[in-house]
Amino acid sequence: MQLPWRRRPGGRSRQLLDSAGVKPGSVDAADELEVCRQAACAAARRKNGTITAVLAVVEELLQDESSYEFALTFLEDLQNLSSHGLDTLRSASEIQALLGPRSAVCWDSLTGFWIEVANWRAGTGVPLQPIAPLLGVKNKQLRVLLLTSNRTLPTGEKLGLADAVRYEKAVGSPIPGYSHIAIALRSAEQD
Repeated sequence: MQLPWRRRPGGRSRQLLDSAGVKPGSVDAADELEVCRQAACAAARRKNGTITAVLAVVEELLQDESSYEFALTFLEDLQNLSSHGLDTLRSASEIQALLGPRSAVCWDSLTGFWIEVANWRAGTGVPLQPIAPLLGVKNKQLRVLLLTSNRTLPTGEKLGLADAVRYEKAVGSPIPGYSHIAIALRSAEQD
């Protein structure tokens, strides 16, 4: 019997979880943010050979504008994970080499946004915090949340979602708009 509060992920959530090898029932489909986090964590692991299949699903999802936010969330989680330089996770360059054309446009848009956030944050004069304390968290669920919502800069300092929100409020430039991504994707398809 299916319990009403424990629905199995369907549609794009199920596609992403299946391609990442995440067990059915371990993630609630109602929380697409959690679906993206879990799929990104699975795909990023070096021991998991699903990265190519996962990125193929993301590339397919990006054909439908209604799936952009979902796909971008996944790609941002994957970028954040790859930024930490952990031996158990794939690097950004390893992942970039496997991206399809649509995913590459989104990856570059996200990278550009986070560079702007880092530059703005450096200009505030408020020192950034080191990432090291977050990397030492032992609780698995908390660690997944922290590693996917923060990124490590080359300096060993961290940027997180709070920094992005502060940047958006201060500068008025939000995370790349999906309409901008749609334009970039159409442009890439014409090349």
